[in-house]
Amino acid sequence: MHKIKLEISYKLVRKMENSDCRIGNNMNSKDALIVFEGTKIRRTWHDEQWYFSVVDVVQTLTDSPTPRQYWGKIKDREIQQLELSPIWVQLKLPSVDSKSYKTDCANTESMFRIIQSIPSPKAEPFKRWLAKVGNWKETKKISQ
Repeated sequence: MHKIKLEISYKLVRKMENSDCRIGNNMNSKDALIVFEGTKIRRTWHDEQWYFSVVDVVQTLTDSPTPRQYWGKIKDREIQQLELSPIWVQLKLPSVDSKSYKTDCANTESMFRIIQSIPSPKAEPFKRWLAKVGNWKETKKISQ
């Protein structure tokens, strides 16, 4: 069942990439909206790799009505209390109002570490999916 969902999600992402899917009017070819099991996840091309919105991933894995608060608790518990350096950066991503706001984002490797902190039955299928979409376009040139 998970294999079928993963294949369907992967096909949707490929279709979206081919159709140049966007949020709002201000996304360019370095930015993309991707979908995992019907949930939209924002990402942007930065420092020669994809960075994903942490809040969008938290929403996807937890179905939390308040994903920003959930992420805040993870940051406090896992990162700040252990005095680890942040494994995320703040990048401007478009919002539903077509404006861009600084958003906590993580590259594929860091996102795997964040996902380990989230108890979710969706975590394993999501990690397999992320491995594909996170590295998939890195071998291709991204147009400036």
